[in-house]
Amino acid sequence: MTEVLPYFSCKLVLNSVRAKTRTINGGGAAKLRPVSCVATEGERSVVVKNGKDSLDVCRVVNGMWQTSGGWGKIDRDNAVDAMLRYTDAGLATFDMADIYGPAEDLYGIFINRVRRERPPELLEKVRGLTKWVPSPVKMTRSYVERSIDVSRKRMDVACLDMLQFHWWDYANPGYLDALKHLTDLKDEGKIKTVALTNFDTERYGTVMGGLLSEKFLDTNITIPFVGPSLKTPSLQKYKRPAVAGSMIGVRLGLSEHIKDANAIFSLVLDEEDVNSISEVSKRGKDLMTVIGDCGDEYRRA
Repeated sequence: MTEVLPYFSCKLVLNSVRAKTRTINGGGAAKLRPVSCVATEGERSVVVKNGKDSLDVCRVVNGMWQTSGGWGKIDRDNAVDAMLRYTDAGLATFDMADIYGPAEDLYGIFINRVRRERPPELLEKVRGLTKWVPSPVKMTRSYVERSIDVSRKRMDVACLDMLQFHWWDYANPGYLDALKHLTDLKDEGKIKTVALTNFDTERYGTVMGGLLSEKFLDTNITIPFVGPSLKTPSLQKYKRPAVAGSMIGVRLGLSEHIKDANAIFSLVLDEEDVNSISEVSKRGKDLMTVIGDCGDEYRRA
């Protein structure tokens, strides 16, 4: 997922964060506006806002990576039936990708059943968050748009609730062109929110710290759910709690944990719990040193 909502961390990315950079005539970038997360419905869902843009999601997200085939054969009908059960239970946000096997197709079948078999108010609560993981080819407008149209067709939606952009190789600067085209498609109504996934700290800072505006002068660029680098004093003011939710992988049609997932909403940590967690955390290692930055596991392979 996006480092959310990093797409949910508000990573929602689940760990993703959203911000806007605007180029001003004569050079310079407008200040980044901080994201706000507003919990609703007894904190079962959260609305992530930035400017005029917003996206409401369930704080527990159903991750569909496990439909890609590595965890057992997925039966289409059983999987869709399971998606309906999760949704009926209030777990109506699904995370997927164009490379997760039949995930987007399953969502398309599922959303049509919701339209036919469930009341309109439930349909309004369903969210489909997908990722685009392109090969590092030339990022032309036509190539980007065709790719997004494929996901829209598979998911059977006119507008993607969220498109999380995944990039492998920073030696290829094509990701900047891709982001420009994605934001144009957002303005045209094909994407509701744009997010980043697999981007490391340096590139987050580059995109969200204003350097993107040097490439696209006199262009308004909206990049939702992207977290700016917080290394400089001028950006420290944007540091704030921003975790919108967490993702749990679902083995649709193979096993279910609906009751356990819903039990999360009743979990309350008291001061003793928080202090205990803090003590244990202090004993941990610096994961940036041990594992590396976001996405390094792919780039080192």
